[in-house]
Formats: sequence, structure tokens, C-alpha cells
Amino acid sequence: MTMFDSFSFMQMGIPEIIMVLLALLLAYLAIVKKFEPLLLLPIAFGMLIANIPLAGLSTYDEGGLIYYLYKGVELGIYPPMIFLCIGAMTDFGPLIASPKSALIGIGGQLGILIAMGGALLIGHFIPGVEPFTLKEAASIGIIGSSDGPTSIYTAGVLAPDLLPIITIAAYSYMALVPLIQPPIMKALTTEKERLVEMPPPSRVTRRKKILFAFGITLATLVLVPEAGALISMLMLGNLIRESGVTERYVRTLQNHLLNVLTLLIGISIGATATAERILNFKTLVIICLGLIAFAFGTIGGILVAKLLNKITGGKVNPLIGNSGVSAMPMAARVSQRMGQEYNSQNHLLMHAMGPIVSSTIGSAIVAGILITLVG
Repeated sequence: MTMFDSFSFMQMGIPEIIMVLLALLLAYLAIVKKFEPLLLLPIAFGMLIANIPLAGLSTYDEGGLIYYLYKGVELGIYPPMIFLCIGAMTDFGPLIASPKSALIGIGGQLGILIAMGGALLIGHFIPGVEPFTLKEAASIGIIGSSDGPTSIYTAGVLAPDLLPIITIAAYSYMALVPLIQPPIMKALTTEKERLVEMPPPSRVTRRKKILFAFGITLATLVLVPEAGALISMLMLGNLIRESGVTERYVRTLQNHLLNVLTLLIGISIGATATAERILNFKTLVIICLGLIAFAFGTIGGILVAKLLNKITGGKVNPLIGNSGVSAMPMAARVSQRMGQEYNSQNHLLMHAMGPIVSSTIGSAIVAGILITLVG
């Protein structure tokens, strides 16, 4: 062994160089294009350092820094803690004021079923391609929820080997919501439907919000205990928000803890993306299935919103259907912006939050059901 062999760059092959370039591309998208920078930047950096030979900074280098940081993902700690922070940021009022919006969130789960079915059948469509297992297909399907923590939690339990690419796909599509959803929304709605004005949601009392949080927690723990970790933390965060007696907790959860958890998840997930685990045909298939899942989640939500528009005599604007996926709050902002384009008097933001909250709860419950059935 010569002196030069001790330098990392002498050990790098073409696959490692490709992964480093990909990491730099993701960093460019985060810094210059501002695509989900709070998560994409640490993911990119984690991917970079994991593909430098001899550095010992991948998730799989036992005893290294990232190896221990990743335990929070592997042991299912970070995703429920993220849900705790999300709960402290979320107002369940629009959902409680308009329970029918929950149906849009249910429609948004269509993408999970489509992608899961596609993953199971892919071997029949492409000769020579090994089909995904039921556990892998369920993990891929959850990308359709557009919920990063739920995707991480499910893949961590059912298909740890697919965790890096599933996470990157889920968060990438969340960041691309403003590009992916508008064409689908325009294609599935008429101009008349886009003009529908929705009055401001009814005010919901603090007591109702507190009772809602306790009720959903108890129902989930009794009926779908595998979803209990995510849902209970989500509801605890919301109780902290709505109780009115824990302002210090609210500030911490909404800012400092959420930022720390996002950073830890990002760098530890990025460091799982080593060349030998990412540069294969299966990765390309997962990315395509993830896009299909996200698209059909959007389609499912819009179709249910159109149905509600018919049932209510034109009182529901189908543009809020895109919020059937739980890309919070980006999907609601897309609903608001498109609604304003067609009717400047239309304010859809809070109406869109109902389906998003419903989808967040629904996707966590679907994940719990899948873990129960195939885990």
C-alpha cells in the first residue's frame, strides 16, 4: 500500500463520483432554487460525505458519528417527534368545522394503493425485473401520502434497505408540489368550478379542539395501535398548542426542536444513500412509482372534491382537492393561489387545511394498517 492509497480520492470509483455529483446537484437545488432547503441541504451533504471512501461517515460505518445519529431513524424516534412538532403548528379547526373535508383527505390516499399495486405487478410488466416484496411495495406506496415522517416511519419498519430512496423521493415530490399539481388541477376541473366562492370556515371552540385530539388518540390506539406512535404525538403537539397553558412548549416545538429534528433526519438519511445502494434499476423504478403515487393522490382528492361540489349544490370548490395529499402547507398554498387566479375574492387557504389535516391523520393510519398486515 502506497502513501497515495491512503487518500480517499484514490479509492473513489465511477459510482462514487456519480453520487458526489448528484449530492452537489441536490445542494444546488436547495441553495439556489430553494427546493425544500431545510431538508434537502442536509440530505445532500449526508450523501456527499457518505460516498467519500475511508471517511467512515456513512450510516453503515459502525462506530462513526452518522451511524449513531441514524439510530433515531432506525429505532423510530425521529418521525413521531416530527409529528409532535407538526401537531403544535396545526389548527384542526377547519377539519372540525367541515367534517366532509375529511373525505377529500381519504380520496388523497388513492396514490398509496396505486403505487403499491404497481410495485407488486412491476415484475409482470417488465420481463427480467424482480418484483418487489409486499413489505417493499407497502413502503413505496406510502410515498403517495406526501408525508415525509410517515414515509420514513413506514420504510424504517418494513423496508429499511429502501429507506434512503423512499425518503428522497417523498421529500423531492413535496418540494415540487407547485410544479406537479397545477396541471392536474386544471385538467380535472372546469372554469365554473374554479370560480366557486367558499365562505370563511365556522369558528371552532378550544373545547372542541381539545376533545377532538383526545378522541382521535383513543380511537387510534384502540383500532390501529401500530399508528399510535405517530397519531398520539401529533395530538399531543396539538393539545400543547390549544391548551393555552404551555406557551414555552409551543415555541420550542414550532421552532427549535423541529429544526434540530429536520437537520438530524436529513443528514442521517442522506448518509444512507451510498453508491451501491442507490445506483441500480430498482431506484429508478421507485422514483417513477413515487411520482405516480403523488399524481394519483392529487387526482383522488380532486375527484372527491368534485363529487362534494355536486352533492352540496356547488358549495365546494374542487381546487381544494389537491390538498387531499398531506404536503403541508404547500398544497394549501397552491389551492389558494389558483383560486385567486380565477376569482380574486376567493380565499381557499383555510378550507384546504381541512383535507391536509385529514390526509395527515389518514396516511398515518393507513401506514399503521399496512404495518399490522404485512409487518
